[in-house]
Amino acid sequence: MRVAVLASGRGSNLQALINARDAWELAIELVGVFSDRASAGALQRASAAGIPGISLRPKDFATRAEFDAAMFDAVDAVQPSLIVCAGYMRIIAAEQVARFEGRMINIHPSLLPKYTGLHTHARALQAGDAVHGASVHYVIPALDAGPVLAQAQVPVLADDTPESLAVRVLAREHPLLLAAVGLIASGRVAADARQILVDGAPLSAPLQLDAENRIHA
Repeated sequence: MRVAVLASGRGSNLQALINARDAWELAIELVGVFSDRASAGALQRASAAGIPGISLRPKDFATRAEFDAAMFDAVDAVQPSLIVCAGYMRIIAAEQVARFEGRMINIHPSLLPKYTGLHTHARALQAGDAVHGASVHYVIPALDAGPVLAQAQVPVLADDTPESLAVRVLAREHPLLLAAVGLIASGRVAADARQILVDGAPLSAPLQLDAENRIHA
């Protein structure tokens, strides 16, 4: 499966995909990494792994819509079957989301629908949650609101800070993303803006990552 990755930061989830590809754990071809920040570590990881990398600066475009059109024209040029938003810190214009409906996923550091947007770990602690985690969901125009394919849960400890909780959630994000991409690459998953089908049946609740880093469907 041809996979394009969008990232704004250091690219640890991208590295997890690269490692799984290189170990033949995922049947994917990483066909491009795209970023809104030329200094993003993800682009350096892409270069080291022999993956084409492209960065565009939002300030070089008159409007957000023009930037997104140029970015996703570049993505479309590599003909991906799946687009993975892995720490891509921009809200994507609705026209581009519609253009790739059912082919774009995002990994988000909360158990959606809880805590869309930023500062998820601090918000979970403030709410007194006993369990936190991460979700892989399909992208729709509404922020972090698309149908959720899979989640990984992390217990919240009594002495947790936002920083310590973030470290433990990130450790589960990586296997969660790999398991979700693997399930999609197997051809067992289909999705649109409203629902996910697994083996042709509607998914009634997010799949869960187990202690052995597998999701069962």
